[in-house]
Amino acid sequence: MIGTTFGSLQVRNYRLFTIGQLIKLLGTWMLFTAQDWLVLQLSDNSASALGVVTALQFTPVLLLTLYGGQLADRFDKRRLLLFANAASAVVATLLGVLVVIGIANLWWVFVTAALFGVISAIETPVRQSFVSELVDKDLLPNALSLSSATFNTARIVGPAVAGVIIALLHDKTGPIFLLTAVLCTAPLVSLARMTPAELYRVERDAIAASEARTVDGLRYVWQRPDLSLAILLVFVVSLFGFNFQLTLAVLARVEFHVDAKYFGLLTTAIAIGALAGALASSRRRARPSVYRVLAAAILFAGFETLVGFSPNFVAAVVLLVPTGFFMIYFAQAANQRVQLGTDAAFRGRVMALYVLVFLGSTPIGSLVIGWCAEQYGPRSGVLVGGGISLIAAVVLGVLQLRRAGGRIHVGLRPRLHVHVHERASGVPAVRPAVR
Repeated sequence: MIGTTFGSLQVRNYRLFTIGQLIKLLGTWMLFTAQDWLVLQLSDNSASALGVVTALQFTPVLLLTLYGGQLADRFDKRRLLLFANAASAVVATLLGVLVVIGIANLWWVFVTAALFGVISAIETPVRQSFVSELVDKDLLPNALSLSSATFNTARIVGPAVAGVIIALLHDKTGPIFLLTAVLCTAPLVSLARMTPAELYRVERDAIAASEARTVDGLRYVWQRPDLSLAILLVFVVSLFGFNFQLTLAVLARVEFHVDAKYFGLLTTAIAIGALAGALASSRRRARPSVYRVLAAAILFAGFETLVGFSPNFVAAVVLLVPTGFFMIYFAQAANQRVQLGTDAAFRGRVMALYVLVFLGSTPIGSLVIGWCAEQYGPRSGVLVGGGISLIAAVVLGVLQLRRAGGRIHVGLRPRLHVHVHERASGVPAVRPAVR
C-alpha cells in the first residue's frame, strides 16, 4: 500500500518538485491566514472587505490564466516556474516590510493581493501541466494525488502555525509575510537541481509557437463532453462552495467569537479532511468515471451545508473534516478526469481553463458570499455555497443519466454499493460509481 500511495516519490525530479512545493506552500498558507487576519484588523471586522481582497487576489486568474496555459504549451515550464516563484518571494517581502515598518493600510493589502493573483494566474496552469512531465503516464494519477496531498499538508500546518505566531506576537502579522518570502525560495532550489534530460516532455517541434492558440484549446474542450461536464461542475462548485478562505474567517471571528489560534483550528480541520481525501485518491491508477466525480460533489455540498447549521464551534470543527475530505476528493477526481483525458499537446491550455474555472470564479463568488454573510449573518455564506453546489451536482447528474440512458441501483448488503446502469448501443452496461 505504501509503495502504491507514494510511488511517484521514487522519481527524483518529482521528489525534488514536491519538497520545494511543500516548503513554499507552507509559507503561502501562512501568508493567506495572516492576510485575512490583517484585513479584519484594518477594516473593523468587515466581511465585505475580506471579500474584496479575496476578489482582487483571484481576479487576475480570470484575465490571465488562459494566457498562462498558452505559455505552458509554448515554452519551458521549468523556467517559467523559476520566474514565478522568484516573483512570489519579492511580493511577500514587500508586504512584510510594509507591515513591519507600520505603513501598511487596507489599500496596500489590496495591491499586494492583486500582485499575488497575477503571479498565480501564470504559475498555476504551468505547475499543473508540469506534473505530467515529471513522471510517466502510469504514475500520473498518483503524482496528481500526491501533489494535492502536498497542497493540503501545507493547508494543515500553515494556518495552524500562523495562528500560533499571531497569538504569540500579540496580533502582529509582519514577520509571517517575511518568513513566507524566505520559504518561497525553496522551489527555486528544487527546480534548479532537477535533471532536464529525465523529464517526460512532448517534443518541442511538435507544438509550434504559432499553433499553440488559446482558442484551439477552448474548441478542443467544447468538442469533448467528458471534459466539459467536469469543468462545468468545477466552475459552479468553486464559484459558490469553495469560499472557505472567506467564510471560515467570518465564522470564527463573528459567529463563534474566537481568536486567531482557533481560527487556524477551523482551517486545519478542513485541511485534515482534505489531506485524507488526497491520499484516498492517490491509489487510483485509472481515469475516474463521471459518476465518481458527481457523487463526490454531492457529498461535499451536503457536508458543507451541514457546517452552516452547526450549533457551536466544536460541531463546526467536526463537520469540516468530512467536508474537506470530499472537497479534495471531488476536486482531485475532476482534475484527474480532465488531465488523463487530454492530449499532451493541449494539456497546458486545457488545464489553464480548468484553473480558470477553479480559481477564477472566486472573485465573483467571494463578493456574493461576502455580501450574504454581511447581510444575513455569517452562516448564510456557508449555507448558500453548499446549497447551490448541491443543486448543481444533482442537476448535472440527472442530465448525465438522461443523456446516457442510465439508471441508479443501490444495494445495502453486505455493504453499500451504488451502480450506474447505462445503455450503450442497445446493450446495458454497468459502471461502478461509489463503493
